[in-house]
Amino acid sequence: MSEVQEAAAQVTSEQVTSYAYKASLIGSAHRFELTEEGLSWQIAGRSGLWRYGEISAVRLSYRPVSMQQHRFRADLRHADGGRLAILSTTWQTAALMAAQDHGFRDFIVALHARMAKAGSRARLTAGLGRIAYTAALALLAMLAVAMAGLLIRAITTGEWTGALFIIGFAALFTWQIGGFIRRNQPRSYSFDRLPEALLP
Repeated sequence: MSEVQEAAAQVTSEQVTSYAYKASLIGSAHRFELTEEGLSWQIAGRSGLWRYGEISAVRLSYRPVSMQQHRFRADLRHADGGRLAILSTTWQTAALMAAQDHGFRDFIVALHARMAKAGSRARLTAGLGRIAYTAALALLAMLAVAMAGLLIRAITTGEWTGALFIIGFAALFTWQIGGFIRRNQPRSYSFDRLPEALLP
């Protein structure tokens, strides 16, 4: 039985799953609840209720930032064009952005379970959009050519320190950016098989 199927089996009439995070130090937290009626949300003084069948699209992605490398995001779209973003991190202080891995994962899995139970026909996608992903690959290719050119020049001129620096920088860059590119490859998924690489 998949994780979503297990979550669906645990849904009862009294069960309410909630999640909250602070998108910035200023302002109130973004709050979400999964109720029997639908997804209830409160953001910056606004609130609403999206019935599960009215959620037209869900996109899961990996979005690291300088303050928190382990950061995930879910973008939801309503049939009327409204959008909501749910992040796996929350601001605690000016210097601390904390991960909320388990809470985020549980909420996203439960949301998918509720949508599946409601017979949702939402479009489920993972990673970046195809245009953004292609642009990222093109940029990486140009950087790789530039780095290779610098490395060849450093070796031919005998600048061994510079060559070692370029190799080290390239290795670090590949390690950091490689995970982002691998996780965010554009693809579709189904309610019974959520992309593990895009859940903490």
